[in-house]
Amino acid sequence: MDKSIIMAVVGKSSLKRSKPSFIYSIIGVALVLFLLGIMGWIFLNISSVGNAFKEDIRLSAYLRTMNKDTIGQIQQFISSKPYAKGVVYVDKSNAKVIWNKENNEDWAKILDSNPLPESIDFYAKASYVNKDSLVKISDELMSAYGNQITELQYPKSLVTNLNERASKIGLVFLVIAILLCVIVIFSIDNTIRLAMFSNRFLIKTMQMVGATRGFISKPMNIQAIINGLISSLIAIALLFTLIGWAESQFEPLKAIRDINLTLILFFGMIVLGVGISVFSTHRAVLKYLKMKLDELY
Repeated sequence: MDKSIIMAVVGKSSLKRSKPSFIYSIIGVALVLFLLGIMGWIFLNISSVGNAFKEDIRLSAYLRTMNKDTIGQIQQFISSKPYAKGVVYVDKSNAKVIWNKENNEDWAKILDSNPLPESIDFYAKASYVNKDSLVKISDELMSAYGNQITELQYPKSLVTNLNERASKIGLVFLVIAILLCVIVIFSIDNTIRLAMFSNRFLIKTMQMVGATRGFISKPMNIQAIINGLISSLIAIALLFTLIGWAESQFEPLKAIRDINLTLILFFGMIVLGVGISVFSTHRAVLKYLKMKLDELY
């Protein structure tokens, strides 16, 4: 009898028996990927929250000059720089409004004149909100308009604290992410190996009737790709639902949402789910091919 017919018959009956374990494997891998996805999403949001805080720090270039043309040139100069966003000219009356709002008091009853200088206020992109970059920005402005600008002022201690805390939080999450990835890899690997355990006699039978290693592993690997994709899609659907619920409960999460980073996270979940499924399945097939028949019991 042709070996393909024998393998088809044996495979058909064996696959029927192994269907439940494939289902358990898909669900198990999906849940593990879902947990990893939650961790990744939290990490992305913490990073986005940190960037949002950094980009909310106002930088004020205090002006000596009252010449409107010169002020316009300085404003245009700052606006042309890659680090600047939200560049506005703040006159004395607006400076007073901002000061009263931030300090929750009005000093007009005490002082007759407005001592606050005019300024050009702007915000820097998150990647530039650190001590070294802000010093370079200040030096650049003073070098170009030192006669018209007295100083570039910003809360230096806040910038330092934000970056120190961001570094510590980033390090903690990096360690947690590495540990979680290791746990996820081992969990998925064990789940796949348990699922393949029910197919060990099928693999050995196909080998005994003369099937090559590649012929045996090919359908198993294809099945692993399909299972990995299904698990990944289930995990992504669960995570997408969780994100939607979280954003409906906490509106600020919508403001810091980054579609590109979220898509990268989803893609990473697919790659990890399919990659580990194929690797673990192929390794299990090779393991059972090397074992003797008596060792399978």
